[in-house]
Amino acid sequence: MKAIPVMMAAALVVLSACGARDSVTRSASYATPSFASGPMKTACLRSDRAQRNSRLCGCIQSVADQSLSNAEQRLAVSFFSDPHRAQEIRQSDRPNHERMWRNYKAFVGRAERSCRGL
Repeated sequence: MKAIPVMMAAALVVLSACGARDSVTRSASYATPSFASGPMKTACLRSDRAQRNSRLCGCIQSVADQSLSNAEQRLAVSFFSDPHRAQEIRQSDRPNHERMWRNYKAFVGRAERSCRGL
């Protein structure tokens, strides 16, 4: 159970830049432009994290654009206002929730690696 608060804390730092995409593209190389914009970037910039800045939030959005669908990004943004929702999705047996959570965990890991130090 301790992993959930840690994952949520990491996600809150990472999920501050949201962007919209109609399709998901996943590749081995993740560009980290600071100019990416979208729902994750907006959520990041509005967060109460001291480390937030446009470059970090843009990086997070860029990774989100490459890792999460539009619907997955919207759901991830909802975790900011309702952290319990993340727990519900994580524990859900619905195939689309299981797929979203798997993609979300991978996104958090990629964002942590790609955006560290910004």
